Amino acid sequence: MERNLKNVLVISFGFLLLFTAYGGLQSLQSSLNSEEGLGVASLSVLYAALILSSMFLPPIVIKKLGCKWTIAISMCCYIAFSLGNFYASWYTLIPTSVILGLGGAPLWSAKCTYLTIAGTSYAEKAGKNAKDIINQYFGVFFLVFQSSGIWGNLISSLIFSQSSTKVEISEEDLECCGAYNCLTDTTNTTGSAKPSNSLIYTLLGIYTASGVLAVLLVIIFLDQIKSDQAETEKDKLEAPSFWSTFLATFRHLKDKRQCLLIPLTMYSGFEQGFLSGDYTKVYVTCALGIQYVGYVMICFAAVNSLCSLLFGKISQFTGRKLLFALATVTNIACIIALLLWKPHPKQLAVFFVFPALWGLSDAVWQTQTNGLYGILFEKNKEAAFANYRLWESLGFVIAFGYSTKLQAYIKLYILLSVLVLSMVTYGAVEYLEAKSSSGTPTATKKEDGRPFSQETHM
Repeated sequence: MERNLKNVLVISFGFLLLFTAYGGLQSLQSSLNSEEGLGVASLSVLYAALILSSMFLPPIVIKKLGCKWTIAISMCCYIAFSLGNFYASWYTLIPTSVILGLGGAPLWSAKCTYLTIAGTSYAEKAGKNAKDIINQYFGVFFLVFQSSGIWGNLISSLIFSQSSTKVEISEEDLECCGAYNCLTDTTNTTGSAKPSNSLIYTLLGIYTASGVLAVLLVIIFLDQIKSDQAETEKDKLEAPSFWSTFLATFRHLKDKRQCLLIPLTMYSGFEQGFLSGDYTKVYVTCALGIQYVGYVMICFAAVNSLCSLLFGKISQFTGRKLLFALATVTNIACIIALLLWKPHPKQLAVFFVFPALWGLSDAVWQTQTNGLYGILFEKNKEAAFANYRLWESLGFVIAFGYSTKLQAYIKLYILLSVLVLSMVTYGAVEYLEAKSSSGTPTATKKEDGRPFSQETHM
């Protein structure tokens, strides 16, 4: 147990270090690299590359390199993105975004494979239930990993708050903030003035060092999976041919329920993309300054993490329908309020209320949508979760893609429309389920899909 637990902790803290850097950088892209929409364009490209990576690379890379070296090399792809930000331009950020996207899917797949093998191995030796041990290992992993959203954003805010150039934001400039933001680049005239190069380089240096430490931690301390276990897992990965797995993803769309869940799955990408790409720029950075972005995203990450744990526990008592209703009402209220609210520095607390409520809603979208996929498509989980990653990632690509082309109020109306459509199609899925299997206690089944929700969070 000690050796297996050591390996679980090595992976957990490796991911913590890696995503402390990536999470902080993702939150800052729309504000830090706002010229010509470079930051959000890089994120759109990143998630497009992730879609391709999810479809093609994980089985091949894990089979060739094994889990340990897949994790280590994939982590280097994230470091490349940090390095690209040192001299941010279309020639550095776009290629490094592609590299990160291609490394993302093998990284998460190798992590899931490693923890599964480690849990199964220990369960066999100890005579325990393999699923219980695997769930325990994933629990330890996410307990450590989830805090990365706090540390990465805290580092960025602490560093940027050291800026000596505090720009006073005029009332005229504040008119450019919020849902009806001016289409001109306000970041050069308001309190969102770009920090000095020395502060940016300090932050990027810390983030890069954090990524390098993650790679070294894995290379030095993570044990290789025993050859017999690795071969068994390779056989599992190889069992369905590459093209059959690829085609199975699209063949799964023949299931009417999967098609009806596409709007809900894409909405998850839309709403996360809006918060990190638009709310941080046109509300927070515009009215308060870039140094507050980290603090605001910490609020989102903390509430999201706590509510994910809470909703995972109480869903067996409330059922998923009530939780979906809660998230829908909360998100609609936030969208309407963001359309009406004119952000002002005197209303500091309000800037944190929105990400807190957004975190509550997102926790439902993540846990319950994954649980729904796991329950509805129990016999085709691989193809189902491939569809989940595909459509959520597509939501990210679209959200970041139109981020610089449309004003915030149009994006909020799009969010509202997609959310309403999602609830209509989700209701249809529940109706079909009730019609075909009335009396089946599916709502209380244990959700196996939670780890997959993190794959598209990168």
